[in-house]
Amino acid sequence: MPPSAPTPPCGWGPVAGVDGAAGRWVVARLHDGRVSLTLVDTVAAVLDTTRDCAAVGVDMPLTVPDAGVRASELQVRTFLGPARSSLFPTPVRDAVWAASWEDACVIARARTGKAISKQSWYLTDHIRAWDAADPDIARVIEVHPESSFRALAPATRFTSKKRARGIAQRLQALSVVVDVPALLEATSAIEDGPAMDDVLDAVAAAWSARRWLGGEALEFGDGTRDRRGRPDLIVV
Repeated sequence: MPPSAPTPPCGWGPVAGVDGAAGRWVVARLHDGRVSLTLVDTVAAVLDTTRDCAAVGVDMPLTVPDAGVRASELQVRTFLGPARSSLFPTPVRDAVWAASWEDACVIARARTGKAISKQSWYLTDHIRAWDAADPDIARVIEVHPESSFRALAPATRFTSKKRARGIAQRLQALSVVVDVPALLEATSAIEDGPAMDDVLDAVAAAWSARRWLGGEALEFGDGTRDRRGRPDLIVV
């Protein structure tokens, strides 16, 4: 079992996956072969909703570098191959706390030699929220759902998750994890707002959390810790 993973308790317990959804968070819980979905507004609500979960996979950077690029992200990009653009690099800490995208770019160029993309800038509010929440690193882990899908179905050439074919491919991949009709029923019962790919990513994140709990996950990172003492780790 990987040294960072807890020893699974007898019978395990629920696990959860978390994905951002238009300023809110979709939480997918897996337990005893069943899936449930919850939509919440804040990181604090995510942590409260998942307080009984043995492991929680979050699709958001939980480690913020002071300089350079995280080793975990470089390794995941290699794993993804042609799909590497689905992983946005985490800006350096001072850029995450910059007052504007323009200021963040100046800081990033000084620390890494490159400006940050608008996509990375749009993540900074969420990165700050998770950093402030300081989740339990023994239970809450960073995941990357697009990598999870490729681990689930390595022979599948996934297309865009925003299109019908890509959604169908991901549902087919998740059919070994959950009952797809039950997942669709749970999706129809939550508040309107999340895109279908947000829901599927949350379920894939929960699958990676369950794999990590069982010592079966792929782990990316070099073991270094950020200034908050959190390891550079992405779990798939």
